[in-house]
Amino acid sequence: MSLVETPEILVDGRTGSGSTLHHVWNQCAGAGRANEALRADWQAHFAEAVERLGFRSVRFHGLFHDDMFVYRDTYGGGFGPDEALAEPVHTFSYVDKVFDVVVDAGVVPFVELGFMPRGLATTTETVFWWGAHCSPPTDMSRWLALVTATVEHWVERYGLPEVRRWKFEVWNEPNLVPHFWTGTRSQYFELYEQTARAVKAVDGRLAVGGPSTSVFVPDARYAGETEDRSAEHATAAAQDVDALDWRPVWIEEFLTWCQERDVPVDFVSTHLYPTDFAFGANGESVSISRYADATRDDLVRLRALLADSAYPHAETHITEWSTSPSSRDAMHDTVFAATYVARAYLRCAGLADSISYWTFTDVFEEGGAGIGPFHGGFGLVTEQGIHKPTFHALAMLARLGDAVLLASDSGVLTRDSTTGDIAGLFVNYPAEMGGQSVGSAATHEQTRALAGIGTDLVVRHTISGLAPGSSYVMEVLDLQHGDVCEAWRRLGSPRNLSRGQEAHLRRVADALDRTELIASRDGVLEVDITIAPWALLSLRPLS
Repeated sequence: MSLVETPEILVDGRTGSGSTLHHVWNQCAGAGRANEALRADWQAHFAEAVERLGFRSVRFHGLFHDDMFVYRDTYGGGFGPDEALAEPVHTFSYVDKVFDVVVDAGVVPFVELGFMPRGLATTTETVFWWGAHCSPPTDMSRWLALVTATVEHWVERYGLPEVRRWKFEVWNEPNLVPHFWTGTRSQYFELYEQTARAVKAVDGRLAVGGPSTSVFVPDARYAGETEDRSAEHATAAAQDVDALDWRPVWIEEFLTWCQERDVPVDFVSTHLYPTDFAFGANGESVSISRYADATRDDLVRLRALLADSAYPHAETHITEWSTSPSSRDAMHDTVFAATYVARAYLRCAGLADSISYWTFTDVFEEGGAGIGPFHGGFGLVTEQGIHKPTFHALAMLARLGDAVLLASDSGVLTRDSTTGDIAGLFVNYPAEMGGQSVGSAATHEQTRALAGIGTDLVVRHTISGLAPGSSYVMEVLDLQHGDVCEAWRRLGSPRNLSRGQEAHLRRVADALDRTELIASRDGVLEVDITIAPWALLSLRPLS
């Protein structure tokens, strides 16, 4: 598509920087598990996320879990005993329903190959309410046959050109033993090697990667074959965790393993939550919250590591990211989280191929369903589909263009190179935070301590070269507009909403402060607004 020819755009009398803004925030969205995608509410939230937030790919756990009925070595007898089959068979009726929804929406599956079906698991029910089996296979040949049959089925159903657009990630967080993996590091590397070769045997242009490990750490707990908790004692006792040397988990060892065996690695994946848990000498776990720019700095280090590896051209995908890895963190429901998320994404935009927000919906059952509509779930929307502040943050990011006109510590102004549209996003993440992140909170009351931090921010810019009389909207999310969680608290924090309460909260959630601006007869737009601490300000054309 050719570029739209419009007059040169100047911001404060200067031309754009010429740099490109990479939309890492909507390249991929996270979701809980495959079976949840069979639900009507999940599918409705997904459709909205694609339309409003522009998500291009989606990733979830549990592709091969028992509730997807893919690997069948028995034929359930209902009231009677299971009937053992002479040989395992593979059935894809449930998988097809999920992937049809994804593909028909124009979205590319980011396939997480896992977890182990019960009939192949050496250890069962290792994590989650739904009893995921996260273990090495009892029979590697049968695991490879399962992977091969699945990929071949997709090629037959959707066509090879479509499946070549997908990415295939081997497992999830195998360093977290015994929850997401009950084997050793070498056993995971072997699983990756064999699985990657099986995928490539179907078609050599299919993209495969890993190791999908969890977070950076500042100690040697994962230096061996299994976690050494004694190596974490100093981390748990550290007075200044931000002064420690945070490093990626297993990635250097993974790349070395693959290089020595000529194993394909099309992309490297990992998770970069700005948090950690370290076990102290007393055996108790200590929760750690890192500084606000931890994700950016981790990505800088990861890119340098890849550049010096045997796989310098491998893509980088952060397949899970949020303010914390807890689905019971009250901070997820707040304006504070939205501001943190928007700021982090802008500062990390050029450092990865994707940074997948975990997750787009609170239809998410790792710990069972949440208690109440605002229970600290990961989602951008509640189980009822009510927009959290983070939804609006992602919507504001999605409206940005790809060409940078202005970049500052507080935000960006951009132009879309295909439409010519001007859009901006400014963030008042308080300097008074002293560089700290928003952290986690057990209750919504605890999050309100942040409300008293910060000073106003003046956003003042002159944009020229616009169409005379063109209309724009300034949209503000702050503690007075769109803070739906606080509105729920004012209702008394009802666990079960009436239909009237739900309708009220939907209105509050979307009641951002909107002001129309019109370019002058000379095509000049004056932006002059003061925004409160924790506010997000979006500028976009009036549609």
